[in-house]
Amino acid sequence: MTFLTILLVLILVIGFLSIVIVQQGTVAVITIFGKYARVLTPGLNFKIPVIEVIYRRISVQNRSVELAFQAITSDQANVNFKAMLVYSVLNQEEETIKNVAFKFIDEASFMQALVRTIEGSIRSFVATKRQSEILSLRSEIIEHVKSQIDTLLESWGYHLTDLQLNDIAFDEVIMRSMAQVVASSNLRAAAENEGQALLITKTKAAEADGNAIQISAEAEKTASQLRGQGVALFREEVARGMAESAKVMTEANLDASLILFSIWTEAIKHFAENGKGNVIFLDGSTEGMEKTMRQLLAVEKMNSAPGAK
Repeated sequence: MTFLTILLVLILVIGFLSIVIVQQGTVAVITIFGKYARVLTPGLNFKIPVIEVIYRRISVQNRSVELAFQAITSDQANVNFKAMLVYSVLNQEEETIKNVAFKFIDEASFMQALVRTIEGSIRSFVATKRQSEILSLRSEIIEHVKSQIDTLLESWGYHLTDLQLNDIAFDEVIMRSMAQVVASSNLRAAAENEGQALLITKTKAAEADGNAIQISAEAEKTASQLRGQGVALFREEVARGMAESAKVMTEANLDASLILFSIWTEAIKHFAENGKGNVIFLDGSTEGMEKTMRQLLAVEKMNSAPGAK
């Protein structure tokens, strides 16, 4: 009875040791006496107790790691990088799993090699660029790193899924100088814009003044022409009226001096009513009146001559 109990217990122990449960997202590498044998996939698996040993469980899920390191540009500026690396096992093929399991002695050694490789790739790229170019080359840096290490990672059985440069910063002295450069550039741009705005304002004001002066000059010119035409028409009508009056009086055998006397008295009356203390000299002599009368009669003869308008 005791022997059967021991045998039963032994069978149960061997059965328990034969069962291997592999979690989803992982695979198990089996070795026999230290030599690679096979790969166990997720789920319930069996192995030979004692002979077959689980050498390593490998996750095929994405993994991430944060990096923080420093690089130097070609003009000797220190650049501080903070990055996040996302990587995973290339695939679940047997050869790939063997590479992942046996290329490095442990996970820590692989991580050290991966981080140093990425840091070296970024440093070599930054060393060829100037400080002023770095901030605008974020995507170029990422593409450079991927092109440099993709082949190497595949030989290790891994694939670089993503690389993000979360922060690119310079030393405090450089950051202050860059801020001063940006501030001075902004002030210069503001001054240029203000100067352009003032120039436009002055130009528009000058154009408006010029247009106003031109319009005023045109209006004054037109007004002067109209005043001159009015004065000319007035004088013409006065001369015509006086000539007609003189003609009528001559035909009636009346003295034409009566007209001059009437005009004289009307002028005196107008000056007295509308004058404001101004002194006006009038030729009221008989000779002056006769001279004016002769001029009026001459104008009348010219107007009554054949062909006159």
